[in-house]
Amino acid sequence: MAEGEDSSARERELREHDSEETVDRPTLKTAEPVHEQSPLLTASEAGDEEGAGLIEDESTLDDGNREFESKSIWYLILLTISIGGLQLAWAVELSNGTPYLLSLGLSKSVMALVWIAGPLSGALVQPYVGILSDNCRSKWGKRTPFMATGATATIISLLALAWVREIVGGFLGLFNAERDSEGVKISIIVVAVLFVYILDFSINTVQAGIRAFILDCCPSHQQEAANAMASRVLGVGNIIGYVAGYLDLPKHVGWLGNTQFKILCVIASVALGSTVMLSIGSIRERDASIDGPPIKGKGGILTFFQQVFKSIRRLPPQTRKVCEVEFFAWIGFFPQLFYSSSYIGDIYVQPYLEANPNMTPEETEALYENATRVGTFALLVYAITSLSTNVLLPFLIAPSYDAPSASSKKDQPKLLTHILSYLVIPGLTLRRAWLISHLIFASCMFSTLVVRSISGATALIGIVGVSWALTLWAPFAIISAEVSKLEELRRSRGVPDDGTADQAGVILGIHNMSVAAPQILATIGSSIIFRFLQKPRGVPGDHSMAVVLACGGIFTLVAAYLTSLIKDEIEVPEDMTAEEGEQRNRVVGRRRSSEAGLVSSERIGGLEY
Repeated sequence: MAEGEDSSARERELREHDSEETVDRPTLKTAEPVHEQSPLLTASEAGDEEGAGLIEDESTLDDGNREFESKSIWYLILLTISIGGLQLAWAVELSNGTPYLLSLGLSKSVMALVWIAGPLSGALVQPYVGILSDNCRSKWGKRTPFMATGATATIISLLALAWVREIVGGFLGLFNAERDSEGVKISIIVVAVLFVYILDFSINTVQAGIRAFILDCCPSHQQEAANAMASRVLGVGNIIGYVAGYLDLPKHVGWLGNTQFKILCVIASVALGSTVMLSIGSIRERDASIDGPPIKGKGGILTFFQQVFKSIRRLPPQTRKVCEVEFFAWIGFFPQLFYSSSYIGDIYVQPYLEANPNMTPEETEALYENATRVGTFALLVYAITSLSTNVLLPFLIAPSYDAPSASSKKDQPKLLTHILSYLVIPGLTLRRAWLISHLIFASCMFSTLVVRSISGATALIGIVGVSWALTLWAPFAIISAEVSKLEELRRSRGVPDDGTADQAGVILGIHNMSVAAPQILATIGSSIIFRFLQKPRGVPGDHSMAVVLACGGIFTLVAAYLTSLIKDEIEVPEDMTAEEGEQRNRVVGRRRSSEAGLVSSERIGGLEY
């Protein structure tokens, strides 16, 4: 066919194509195969063997900023490994922070004011960092700068806390102050508390960045898989932390420090720094500078709280329900995390206290040290159970929030897919597994009132590891899947960022508020129960720990009911559905313009693509 006839035929085809009210298949067929260098082809289409159309589906119009193909297992490991290093820092603070501060001379009455820094920083820092990172336009990405800065601050504050005696004593020694004087001791306590607050704020900064980093760098259909991997890495970090705390580190690696706490801080610092560098060095975020300037607004604390409250009101529906579940669940989880070892320790000491009520203070302290080791062993069983659950459970749960794409099915070996399909329990979705985990947790907490043996109590805490595994996985997977899906829809439909839709950073920050706020309530409630039920140290018959744990189980039942209200699929909001027609017309208009330009180029230059 002659060149002019070919061009006329294509023009007639284009006019007929434009006369349709809707365009179901906005493609332009050509007489010759489409060349893979065509500028209208996406990366995935350029490698398609068929090469039948210029643009096959509107979901691929993403300016090349989003990859929809499934990521490998190594990619997910590198993506989430930094959260394992962070968990080591958390483990050091939670397991050894209290004994260390007490060794400095801090009273127990002041201790509650110190440890409230954790939930307080979680409620304020993470949403603030989320807002800042959402508005970040660095060429390195939105989250990477905050991950790097937060990790650096965490390492500095962790090491400074471990060597606070030497730092403060050496500085005041320049002014001829005696290290054993009361003024120096008080100064050491004040500076140590200051570093604890800096440490908590730094940890929450890097955690906010890591969670948003995982969400942004993983396709929506793999959000469950990514968060399952994150929970596994957390489990590994927990086990390493508990094993390191159980060992006599000064005996084996005394060159790292002369105390257990110093060596643990060094190990945690090396782990955090290396894992964060590995994640941000191997996985590059999309260039945030191409998103244009962020929405301008007034700064200040008042503006921050106004934006947070606005974001809470417009949370996506699934995310809102998850936050409601988390609020009640964490009223129960917070006492379990802090008092499980003490609960087992109380069971351990009761027979000895009853048999010998006149122990010396030295004998009593030695008894409680052994009780702490017994409780630590139960936590080790708890961590192993949690990790095992995170490894095995994803093979048993039917995919819900991460419906695999065609590319993910194509890339997966057929034999492996066939074998794994037999492991899936029909009807067991991630949401239902999360609901069951709440019921398991509540049952174990109620059982603490009647279980009074070491083996039985260790078994209870070990079973709770199943619930903890789902707590580290399910809420983040549900939220990430919804946020990622909505973000993909906005980008594919060309919806501009006008500030009416929140991004991952602020949404995950609000979720962390729903986790941190109930911890403050749980701390106050636990203190009230202890005020009326606890007995002096060394006096038999103290069952206050079991009562606190059982009260937490009551609130977890409320969380179980709220979990039953969450749906197993993601629903697109009505406002996005209403915009779909208009955005589709814009997309089709851009395609027609590009296709017309292609025909014009072919007609003038006689080039064939």
